[in-house]
Amino acid sequence: MPATEDSREEFRRHAADAARRYGESATERERVEERLAAGALFPDAPETLAVRAERILDRGGLSPSAVVSSIHAEALDLPEANERIINLSNELQAWSFLPRGTRAAGTVARITVRHAGREIPHGTGFLVSPRLLMTNHHVLPDAGFAGRCFLEFNAQVTIENVPDSVVRMEFDPGTFFTADRRLDFALVAVAPAVDGRLPGETFGWNRLSAQAGKQVIGERVNIIGHPNGRLKEIALRDNTLLVRLDDFLHYKTDTEPGNSGSPVFNDQWEVVALHHSGVPKTDTQGRVLRKDGRVWQRGDGDDVIDWIANEGVRISSILKHLATVSLDPARRAILAEMGPDSGLGQGILPSPVETPAPPLLAQTAGEVSRRVTPVPETTAATVAAAAAVPATGLRARGSAFGSGKRHLVFLHGRSQHRKDPETLRREWTAGLNQGLTRAGMATVDPADVWFPYYGDRLAALMGWTEAVSGPIELGEFTASAAAERFAAESPSGFYEQMLVEAANKAGMPQNGPVATEGFGNALVGRFQQALSWLAAKTDVDEWTIATVFRDVSRYLTDRKIRDTVLDTVLESMPTTGELVLVTHSLGTVVGMDLVSRLPDALDLTLLVTAGSPLGMNAVNERLLAGGPHRPEKARQWFNAWCPTDAVAIGCPLEDPRWGKVSQLAVANGRDRAHNIDEYLAHKGVASEIGGVLHQS
Repeated sequence: MPATEDSREEFRRHAADAARRYGESATERERVEERLAAGALFPDAPETLAVRAERILDRGGLSPSAVVSSIHAEALDLPEANERIINLSNELQAWSFLPRGTRAAGTVARITVRHAGREIPHGTGFLVSPRLLMTNHHVLPDAGFAGRCFLEFNAQVTIENVPDSVVRMEFDPGTFFTADRRLDFALVAVAPAVDGRLPGETFGWNRLSAQAGKQVIGERVNIIGHPNGRLKEIALRDNTLLVRLDDFLHYKTDTEPGNSGSPVFNDQWEVVALHHSGVPKTDTQGRVLRKDGRVWQRGDGDDVIDWIANEGVRISSILKHLATVSLDPARRAILAEMGPDSGLGQGILPSPVETPAPPLLAQTAGEVSRRVTPVPETTAATVAAAAAVPATGLRARGSAFGSGKRHLVFLHGRSQHRKDPETLRREWTAGLNQGLTRAGMATVDPADVWFPYYGDRLAALMGWTEAVSGPIELGEFTASAAAERFAAESPSGFYEQMLVEAANKAGMPQNGPVATEGFGNALVGRFQQALSWLAAKTDVDEWTIATVFRDVSRYLTDRKIRDTVLDTVLESMPTTGELVLVTHSLGTVVGMDLVSRLPDALDLTLLVTAGSPLGMNAVNERLLAGGPHRPEKARQWFNAWCPTDAVAIGCPLEDPRWGKVSQLAVANGRDRAHNIDEYLAHKGVASEIGGVLHQS
């Protein structure tokens, strides 16, 4: 419900544009209606249906049941199987539908403007990070106007149908504000509460995703907002997605003008669009019509307009726009708080020698391969420079386990450069202690843990520290463009081999492109296809997938990098006694190589691999001992993996050549599928480690 004349005028312009787009899409809408009449439940592209069905199953969109299990067992490239899965999700929600909806509703707030001594309800907004709120441009057109408004969370009734306790919070546009008139969105910071807590820490926030599979034509959407400034309301069921345009969605639902700025959710409570306008019925001359059929006139009021549909701005389009906005490092860091699925994190790329070229996003995969000069083999000077980086690995204060003869060693993975080893050791120990507590076992003091640290030396060897290349703007590089670049730098196509093998093991269809809403649509090929499929199938974002495989590729194909990393690790390792070696990510690959270099006086009692890529043949075949091959020095081997961890694709390790290995699948938290503290906090993982540590 726009509270100022400028806001009303902009709202009407958006409504007129929505009506124009609605008319221009009439042919597509008629095609959809014809397919619906012919019996198609969801008249969308087959590959889009496949990705949507996979996302529903993998994200808990249905309760486990015999019928779901039988459907999941079918090949998901069968359109009829995909339609049944999506239809079941429409009709038979998991129990978690209700509490998830309650949690999502908590992130939605009423926006009120202070005007002429009055407080006037003005629109709706919702949290998309711990401190950022999204709404429409016509609700908050600029930072100055935002400063005149405030937020009201819990502006709703309780389960007893009495008003809830409203919590007021102020905007902080000076810290962050950006908006776009065409896409009709605004993103603004919210000031912390009096106790210093950010709003997202109290009310939660919505993890926006650029990935495909969130919605198909014919599926239902849910909207939560404050229509006409009333207490919070929800539109659940009479609300079908009609048409998907490049930047907008058209759908049926019961909303009113005060819903401007409301989140549009799918049934898994993922935000698919930002609601911004109704679609008014118009005559042949494009004039807006009233409900009584007469032409609408200024002064009639928006409530008399004959609204025939609604329009929302696609979240993927907003995220793509945000990736191109020029921001200073502080504001870019705030934007990155939206989480990895948004694709707005700050990535680091290497700096190979290039010939001048047009923007990377305009190039094909072949053009990238021709224009990017592969990184030369690591030189002696590079190795010397890396060796000059101080060794900061941490030794334990003593042998605190197994009558003073047993050592616990944590071996980290990639992307740990410029981090404090002591902080990392405490984080790993904190995760393990959570799991040990759950298992009823004694906890561990961080000072009793060995923590070899090779992060800074690895960064120096690869030449991709911030000091060298700086953060990459996603408007210039996407995850898929980065993958093309990494592949061009990889000898013998090893990087490409790993990435494609991982996607194939994750069930990527072999025929036809995979639908994607990611940022790499200009690079349609197996890299974008593989990255999009892996990200849609897991809880790991495309940037992490692309860069993890890059680091594993460099380590396994460059002997100087491998030798320097192993030598660095050995600098902070015990030399005698019994060893419990806990490894993660790239560290599992380093750990497997390390086994062959351990001194004879060090007995490897337990090897733990977590979030490991060892299950891929491209990886294990290049280990020092070759693979699949069980390390002979390891008396026990325990492998933990999470099905939604894209780095652990290929687990469990099923090849009989691995020999005896205990394995456990764990469920890690959303957006934390690859995190080591998540792995260690599981009772089953911690009890394996604690059982050996405390064994007399």
